[in-house]
Amino acid sequence: MIKQYYNKCVTSRSFIPSVVVLLSVLVLLMLPDRFVNPVYKQFETAKARVISVNNSDIQRAGIVAYGQQQCMVELLDGSYQGTVAEAMNMLSGSLGTDKQYQAGDIALVTVGGSQSQGVYKISMVDHYRLNYQLLLVGAFMLLLIVLAGWIGVRAILAFAFTILCIWKMLIPLLLAGYQPILCGLLITAMLTTVIIILVYGFDRRFIAATMGSLLGTGLTALLAIIFVNMSKIHGAVMDYSESLLYTGFQLNLTEIFIASIFIASAGAVMDIAVDITSAVHEVIEANPAISKAAAIKAGLNVGRTVIGTMSTTLLLAYSGGYIGLLMVFVAQGTPVINILNLNYISAEILNTMIGSFGLITVAPFTAVTSATLLTRKKSNAAEAAV
Repeated sequence: MIKQYYNKCVTSRSFIPSVVVLLSVLVLLMLPDRFVNPVYKQFETAKARVISVNNSDIQRAGIVAYGQQQCMVELLDGSYQGTVAEAMNMLSGSLGTDKQYQAGDIALVTVGGSQSQGVYKISMVDHYRLNYQLLLVGAFMLLLIVLAGWIGVRAILAFAFTILCIWKMLIPLLLAGYQPILCGLLITAMLTTVIIILVYGFDRRFIAATMGSLLGTGLTALLAIIFVNMSKIHGAVMDYSESLLYTGFQLNLTEIFIASIFIASAGAVMDIAVDITSAVHEVIEANPAISKAAAIKAGLNVGRTVIGTMSTTLLLAYSGGYIGLLMVFVAQGTPVINILNLNYISAEILNTMIGSFGLITVAPFTAVTSATLLTRKKSNAAEAAV
């Protein structure tokens, strides 16, 4: 049974691309980080269990607290494993960034000093959450493999490759000052190609879906360039982006914001392209004599139903992250016209609408490319018979 499954994988058109992507993932993992802060080399990161806390130096003003919390902790790993020492937890009065500990909590800490000199400083970083994250990732991977089998394995490869491309390639290139829009387009095109080839392997469906997806992404990029400049929105509307300028990076935040628009919609664009390509392929398999025009019409019919739900996908995705802000506006009775004209609200409107343009237009793009490529073989065979 296992041998038959293995042989099926080996003969599959997607096996070689899967091996190539796996090797690419390993290469990306081994790439050294270009931006390394030497300050962090002076400290060691470790897990620690909070034994007791002293809140006497904490002052409260309404619902917020500030000051410092003294924690007695036991280090659970690293060079200082087993050491019991005092750690400081600074509170700035921000509910979003501050954290307070209780006895029994597991925390991530930074430790300064040496084994010969003893520990001289321990700082509380945050609650330790990596174990829960690993549990969630493991459950996600297991569920994919159980439900999707070999396709689930390829999906995990695509997931890992995407994360590493963004972390190891896109972000360093942007920080190094390379042209953001060009970098974004190249990385998106590469990810689109790799992800779709893992789905289909080397065949006409892969070419059709990739072409349709890239056309949709290209249109999204073009609209983003035009409307961001017309709306005079500065890229500093992105969270934490302005702090990069203060730390010495010479970046064009507006172009980075433009790149973020089409990168954010690329996944949904790929999804529609693959759906329509698969539908057209099934139609042609069921009716090999179908004409190119009829295949395009079938693809457009499928595209209409997909667009009906996907047109709200980005709206829900983006608005979900702004629920708190919208609640503040409503609670304060802010006029709608004022809300819509704010730069960061306008930025999210552009994100949603321009991304939705890509989702809508990828349907006809893919219907045409898939019908053209997938019916070509049938048409040529019919002409030869005549």
